[in-house]
Amino acid sequence: MAEFNLTDEEYLALDDAEFRARFRERIHHTLEIQIYAAAYRNKTLSPNQADTCKRLSKLWRHRGLPTDAHDYVLGQQISAWADALSRGEKIDLSPYAPKKVSPEEEESFFRIIHERRSVREFTSQRVSDELIDKILDSGNWAAHSCNLQSIRYLVIREETSPGLFLGSDIPGGPVHLVILQDTRVYKANPFNPVRNRLLDAGAAAQNIALAVHAAGLEGVWLTFNDKIVERLRTRFNLPEYVTPVTYVDVGYGDQTPYPVLRPKVAEVVLGRG
Repeated sequence: MAEFNLTDEEYLALDDAEFRARFRERIHHTLEIQIYAAAYRNKTLSPNQADTCKRLSKLWRHRGLPTDAHDYVLGQQISAWADALSRGEKIDLSPYAPKKVSPEEEESFFRIIHERRSVREFTSQRVSDELIDKILDSGNWAAHSCNLQSIRYLVIREETSPGLFLGSDIPGGPVHLVILQDTRVYKANPFNPVRNRLLDAGAAAQNIALAVHAAGLEGVWLTFNDKIVERLRTRFNLPEYVTPVTYVDVGYGDQTPYPVLRPKVAEVVLGRG
């Protein structure tokens, strides 16, 4: 399709963000899916299957992008596996299998989900940068449509940037974790539904909200009014293609809300096929 079949010159004219997004998207749709299907069904892959990846990898190097970048490294590994499968060889994916979840880990996981609360009052205890980065990394590992990786962050401490969130429905949290999206990456797949953008940001926010509780902190997932968004754009000089979507206020909790009761599963399942 014309939307994906760019010339080399057109690829080289893109800004780095869009080029890298197209690199990831094309690997995902032209190679990654096919590799796993072939590997697990003992099929031989077409010898031309990796051509798109190899072409884009060459353009990557021509642009002078870092060859130790995560997306480029993934491309080279996927391409090598494709070549092996095209020769009729088997590839061993067992080293990448997730560790089996123990009964204790399973219980802890569901307990974190059930015991997470929306906490709106915090102590003065400082949250370390190391813990914040660990929580943000959990957002990076959320599912994301087409592997486009749009998620970006602002880490804002109320003590150093007071008043940016004035008008929110809670007192200023000690740390505001703002989830943004670099909308340039969505140009890589014009058929990606607009609703997926909100789903991508929501998946990251949900991971963050759960990680906050798992890390011994508490938080509350919030949304912006237009005045807050404008303050953020001005304070951090955000370009138009970066969109603030939502944020999670984080800190050491100073209240214990009663759990908001939920309906039983049987009440919300509208049908089973």
